[in-house]
Amino acid sequence: MAEIRVTMEVGSDGVAVITICNPPVNALAIPIIAGLKEKFTEATRRDDVKAIVLTGYGRRFSGGFDINVFQTVHETGDISQLPDVSVDLVVNTIEDGKKPAVAAVSGLALGGGLELTMGCHARIATPRTQLGLPELTLGVIPGFGGTQRLPRLVGLSKAVEMMLQSKSIMSEEGKKLGLIDAVVSSEELLKVARQWALDIVEGRKPWMSSLHRTDKIGSLSEAHKILKLARQQAKLIAPNMPQHQACLDVIEEGIVHGGYNGVLKEAKVFKDLVISETSKGLVHAFFAQRATSKVPNVTDVGLKPRPVKKVAVIGGGLMGSGIATALILSNTFVILKEINSDYLQKGIKMIEGNVQGLVARKKLAQDKADKALTMLKGVLDYSEFKDVDMVIEAVIESIPLKQKIFSEIEKVCPQHCILATNTSTIDLNVIGEKIASQDRVVGAHFFSPAHVMPLLEIIRTEKTSAQVILDLMTVGKAIKKVPVVVGNCTGFAVNRTFFPYTQGAHILIHLGVDVYRIDRVISSFGLPMGPLQLQDLAGYGVAVAVGKIFATAFPDRTFRSPLVELLIKNGRNGKNNGRGYYIYEKGSKPKPDPSVLPIIEESRRLANIMPKGKPISITDQEIAEMILFPVVNEACRVLDEGVVVRASDLDVASVLGMSFPKYRGGIVFWADMVGVKHVYTSLKKWSELYGNFYKPSKFLEERATKGIPLSTPSSTTPASRSRL
Repeated sequence: MAEIRVTMEVGSDGVAVITICNPPVNALAIPIIAGLKEKFTEATRRDDVKAIVLTGYGRRFSGGFDINVFQTVHETGDISQLPDVSVDLVVNTIEDGKKPAVAAVSGLALGGGLELTMGCHARIATPRTQLGLPELTLGVIPGFGGTQRLPRLVGLSKAVEMMLQSKSIMSEEGKKLGLIDAVVSSEELLKVARQWALDIVEGRKPWMSSLHRTDKIGSLSEAHKILKLARQQAKLIAPNMPQHQACLDVIEEGIVHGGYNGVLKEAKVFKDLVISETSKGLVHAFFAQRATSKVPNVTDVGLKPRPVKKVAVIGGGLMGSGIATALILSNTFVILKEINSDYLQKGIKMIEGNVQGLVARKKLAQDKADKALTMLKGVLDYSEFKDVDMVIEAVIESIPLKQKIFSEIEKVCPQHCILATNTSTIDLNVIGEKIASQDRVVGAHFFSPAHVMPLLEIIRTEKTSAQVILDLMTVGKAIKKVPVVVGNCTGFAVNRTFFPYTQGAHILIHLGVDVYRIDRVISSFGLPMGPLQLQDLAGYGVAVAVGKIFATAFPDRTFRSPLVELLIKNGRNGKNNGRGYYIYEKGSKPKPDPSVLPIIEESRRLANIMPKGKPISITDQEIAEMILFPVVNEACRVLDEGVVVRASDLDVASVLGMSFPKYRGGIVFWADMVGVKHVYTSLKKWSELYGNFYKPSKFLEERATKGIPLSTPSSTTPASRSRL
């Protein structure tokens, strides 16, 4: 692998070609930034250099600033580790340098990479080169002058859209907008860039400093209108995140007081945001997601994934059709099996609807949709199973039915075939107990809708082979999921950790807290909807079935709420029949249903847990904590039992599986940020007031007492206890 360095070659034409070399994406690590300063300074000083071309090694310009530096700053709290790139390198050395610099861009120029190109005096790119400023996804703003130069090159409206939505464009669009000066083939790139640089020297092409341009900004009143609208949109899409408003503040500074003042403000705000809790959470989530692909004794033992070209899906209901959709979209041949032709036709129609829905939302081209649907075949028996590489069972949560299916598929499928189940709660050892090939049994738990939700929970038993896990991880990545490998227990990692979530909400209802206030508080915290609207969405049949499973598994910490049974008795089933806690009408948002309040009163009377029969007085913060701290408590048990490889896997699973706000880093990371001691003392207090549901786990108590973060790996969990 090429070493991290910046090289410079001076040609006979007097052009110095400076190359960023840090594969695979030429990230702007600290040594690269120092090397750029050094080479630009040398090129400026040398008499044999007339002009400069800046490019990247290996057909990629640069993927941006090295995010590892953010992580180091978060761990040490030392902001001085961030180099002065914006003023010292981009303004003083490149843009205001005495010799013209042209960026020769191929593959991608993202974040700091694109910002470097905008500091140059022209930009030449190859076709289909990706250009963008995605910094807001990490809780910061562009920090190398991007907030000032992009509006001056592409216009304010487009620049705001690109930054606030972290939306990249291709070089062809960049050429139309004015971000790119010419699009040329890879073979011609350096030749054209060199000539362009010489043309600037000789006055044949303009020497353009983008920071000083004003022609695309428009009038001050126009700019204020665009920024005002952007602020309103940012409040809607990112109400709890500071970087969107901060980005607009910095853009406005440059428009009102000039580009250089904007650069100075940008540098200060960038540093402030790097140490914000939002950035810490988003950077943690970024690295946590990367870490999920490393599974001890699976990905580090020299195994190679086997090809999975043909997959059978048993059951064409909501989950089965979603799984089949995800597979055919990634060019995997799918056999969909159902018990009769009516169910089969319904399943195929759902898959067609899923695919056409993506076309309608412009997320998939029609020709690709047509090709995907040719990869699907419906069957009513096992005759097509003789050459499948994997079977995914996605029938209803019935143990006898799943056991029967596994006995049948073991007989008809080839010896190498992976036998997977999409169960969300049932112990895999029970599902596979009647078959001989238990090393091939694995859980492939998708989240609904399966073709949209990004998480794939891979559940292994003590007997599941490492090869099977590796193969399923590879399939997961191929269908654009994030696979997280977990151990086998009731509810696995995600549903097990979050089973107290709705129960916590039900306790609050029965303590006299308003249903709709609970949902508002949780939505304000950052989840897409509150726990009671979520219960409406899932349907009450699911709530009853899952509730029984967890009540049996964890009777010591289950709150048995009478409310759902009363709602069913009243003819309600949530969104499924338009009536639950909310009223659901086609084409309008869910509306609170006042007629549910007497049912809630009846439930409160039956549960009888209000202190002295009176509603409790509670703040919004306490509502959020009384719902989410029990989830943290269960996460502690999951960590203690070794159900996940590492705490950050549970963070990823909570974000991707339960839509826990990504900017809070995940359930365990958030608990560490809030303070383990605060979580523990709160739960202890509530357990004394309201019972065992809130009783702190031993793991949490130990961590709080010793002052150890929950995310610190445990050295005391015996290997024999680990579910992995």
